[in-house]
Amino acid sequence: MRVLIIEDEIKTGRELKAQLEVLDDGVEILAILPSIKSAVKWFSENDAPDLIFSDIQLADGLSFEIFKQIKPSAPVIFCTAYDAYAIRAFETNSIDYLLKPIDEKKMEASLQKYERMKAAFGQADGGGYEQTLTKKMEQMLQKLGSASHKSTLLIHHQDKIIPLKITDIAYIHYENSLVSAYSFSGQKYVLTQTLDELETLIDPSRFFRANRQFIINRNSIVNAEHYFTRRLVLKLSIITPEPVIVSKVKSSELLRWMEGH
Repeated sequence: MRVLIIEDEIKTGRELKAQLEVLDDGVEILAILPSIKSAVKWFSENDAPDLIFSDIQLADGLSFEIFKQIKPSAPVIFCTAYDAYAIRAFETNSIDYLLKPIDEKKMEASLQKYERMKAAFGQADGGGYEQTLTKKMEQMLQKLGSASHKSTLLIHHQDKIIPLKITDIAYIHYENSLVSAYSFSGQKYVLTQTLDELETLIDPSRFFRANRQFIINRNSIVNAEHYFTRRLVLKLSIITPEPVIVSKVKSSELLRWMEGH
């Protein structure tokens, strides 16, 4: 079985490779790719693998963008740290997923599901197997595209349910196990979702995950200043509980994002 891994965390990618090789000594790991850009390039230069394991959140965006640019003729098993909107789409279209940290028994079940799918559709029926996989991926992407970006969040405050427009949020902050959205007027709203879940629900062209504490609306950014050890610190139009510091690794991504939209 020829397997391609798309994962931006080197340690996680290596652990996944090791797990697969333990479960099936016939597995050949073709590559571990860290980004959308590297994956699209790999597919343009290589034959399709038998199976793809792909993280959802990559350094340069969501991995769904890869499969919008190329049409994979191999099933994809997605690996994710959260079970929000995407999971429902995967279940509907019989594309499997694994929640991180990945359990070995669940991985084994996913491999068995792959074998059943392969046997059910076969590869000697005039391309039926490949066409079925492509159709399922297209259905999944269509569903994700129609359901991914929310325009409003519902805030539960005492006995009230308050609609908060996404465009009114200047930034979202995590502190002391609480996630809060701050409006441009400075109003604070406590949210029930995690930052990881919110990141999947809001428009990535408008919002940027600066670090483990902040998701930033581009319209709130006044400027970015150089900080220690090649990091950046963001100045926003409203006060933040702590400095918004962007790591050296994410600084280039931030600048591309600021320039590109």
